[in-house]
Amino acid sequence: MHIQEWLETVPAISVYALVGVVIGLESLGIPLPGEIVLVSAALLASGHDGINPWILGACASAGAIIGDSIGYAIGRKGGRPLLARLGRKFPKHFGESQIALAERSFQKWGMWAVFFGRFVALLRIFAGPLAGVLHMPYWKFLIANVFGGIVWAGGTTAVIYSVGIVAEAWLKRFSYLGLVAAVLIGVTSMLVLKNRAKKMAARTSSAPASDAGIVPAAD
Repeated sequence: MHIQEWLETVPAISVYALVGVVIGLESLGIPLPGEIVLVSAALLASGHDGINPWILGACASAGAIIGDSIGYAIGRKGGRPLLARLGRKFPKHFGESQIALAERSFQKWGMWAVFFGRFVALLRIFAGPLAGVLHMPYWKFLIANVFGGIVWAGGTTAVIYSVGIVAEAWLKRFSYLGLVAAVLIGVTSMLVLKNRAKKMAARTSSAPASDAGIVPAAD
């Protein structure tokens, strides 16, 4: 069976569920390749009539928002001992240097760290739990979480899906040169946000702790 024919047999509901669950678990604080899964699903949707990109984007956004909210609750309850335990289990993702970088980002940028954290793999994993550990007011976290989840998940789905549609049409008319041009045009908007988020994280990593914009509140 041709690969395209096989892909068309994949049930849409399984794709929606997989995307929502993986992104939700990643947002909760479990190191999973949420962005890779989302990009792959969006590309699949561009060549699969049964997969609705609007539903796919909605499932991805819901997974991101719900996962982050659960992560916030866990971080709020578990506190710093939770980060210490995660550091022992996942030293590559929750080591002292990664925690310090994420914490400085939150202290300096507050709500914006939650929003732009969606576009940086490290902060995407940390956003929910660390916001809870630092006792960020939930209403602030929720606003940044909702808007960040929709812009990242919905925006990524829209961009990659559009690239897939345009690339398929261009390949029929031109060649792989057309595909390269379509990809470059399609990912530009996503790269702008990603680069801005990375610059924010880089500036924060060199900032002294005294620049803190959030002071953990006492219960």
